[in-house]
Amino acid sequence: MSEGNKQATTLILFGATGDLAKRKLYPALYRLYKKQNHFAVIGVARRDISHDDFRAIIQESLENYTHRDDDIQDFVQKFFYYALDVKETEGYTGLKSLCDHVDSEFGLKENRMFYLSLAPEFFAPVTLNLQASGLTDNSGWKKLVIEKPFGRDLKSANELNEAIHNVFKEDEIYRIDHYLGKEMVQNIQVIRFANPIFESIWNNRYISNVQITSSETLGVGERASYYDHTGALMDMVQNHMLQMVALTAMEPPSRFETEDIRDEKVKVLRSVRQITTDDIAGHIIKGQYTRGTMPNGNVVKGYREEDNIKEKSMTETFVAAKLFIDNFRWAGVPFYIRTGKRMTVKSTEIVIQFKDAPQNPYFNNFNDIQPNLLVIHVQPDEGLSLKLNAKKFSSSGDTMPITMEFSNSDLTGADAYERLIQDCLNGDSTNFTRWDEVALSWEFVDSITKAWNEKNIPLDRYESGSMGPASAYELLDKDGLHWWPLTKVEK
Repeated sequence: MSEGNKQATTLILFGATGDLAKRKLYPALYRLYKKQNHFAVIGVARRDISHDDFRAIIQESLENYTHRDDDIQDFVQKFFYYALDVKETEGYTGLKSLCDHVDSEFGLKENRMFYLSLAPEFFAPVTLNLQASGLTDNSGWKKLVIEKPFGRDLKSANELNEAIHNVFKEDEIYRIDHYLGKEMVQNIQVIRFANPIFESIWNNRYISNVQITSSETLGVGERASYYDHTGALMDMVQNHMLQMVALTAMEPPSRFETEDIRDEKVKVLRSVRQITTDDIAGHIIKGQYTRGTMPNGNVVKGYREEDNIKEKSMTETFVAAKLFIDNFRWAGVPFYIRTGKRMTVKSTEIVIQFKDAPQNPYFNNFNDIQPNLLVIHVQPDEGLSLKLNAKKFSSSGDTMPITMEFSNSDLTGADAYERLIQDCLNGDSTNFTRWDEVALSWEFVDSITKAWNEKNIPLDRYESGSMGPASAYELLDKDGLHWWPLTKVEK
């Protein structure tokens, strides 16, 4: 029996007609279907449509998928639809009946995965209604998958966690962060721990600083009403950015097992220095995009001109920060992070900048020596670059930078959502966030929000099509550093 058949599953997908489901989840499920995973899907949303209407939505979402085969019709026959106002408890009775029928028809052993692709305020009501209706009283296993954000601050996250734990145990909860499914994010541990050449110098004796950038060219678009109550700090820093910091900075785990790896990430998050009102201005930059011209020549609106955005909104669309990890390995090494919308390029990269060669008169003949850099390209092209100095092909002692590069862009690999859903089917929660990780992330983000409010930190403007406000550059300038240009960008 294949691994897929062992993990026979009914996937109950809340938010089944939403943008995430169409763009990411249905293509991921099709790829999993192609790998012989045995599942059926019940889509849940408010729209009153038939099973066939829903199946047409699935087919449409796969129209631009380049690896479609003739089995699409068989694939969509595994999809069913149930219209539901998720706040109305009585409606879940019919959902349970459909779920029991699908379980029986496909032989799915009452294994159930509940995937909440919903607004965060619905997480707790849906979970409690699943319990009240008996949907979680199944004879097989049950799992709850939750999209970000998990709460709006530490207090609300605590309340949400307590409500969910009334129904699901911690090892049944999968808090999904799609960045943790990306190939090169998962590769960070291999790069470090499988290569002694790197791990031996992965510390404050040899590393000058670490820079992590996640930039987007898009504005808020259809997410405007949600985004205006969230901002870049909660939308990106609390989850994606801090997770990349934790993976980059973690100690080698005693074993490469789920809880050992998560334990080391928690130690990093616990060691991140809290932001106080005294140092907020010198460590955290917040910005908001204005009208500007993108590199393709398109003139785009400013944030406050977007539909469904308050006229005088103070929501940040950009955050840059200087973080310190107060432990033995990283003492004194700044971790610079930046993320924003409407920037010059779409790219996510982690740059490890090593310390300069010692200043010595014997090295005076080596002109124009550049720092060594290890660059992990997370997206759009997945890969790795190592930048070194070499002698120019001349009689002088001049040097030139050279780059050793690996790119995964030409190789076919699994999509982030495909990997994560497969992990969930297999019961592997390594690449999902544990509650103590979430709590520590919120504790850090809350310290920033508190300091912003107490100090009334200004919102710096930056023109659309730029790489952020001037203050983000000054953040590194005062340390004698600069942001390294992004080398792998979406064309």
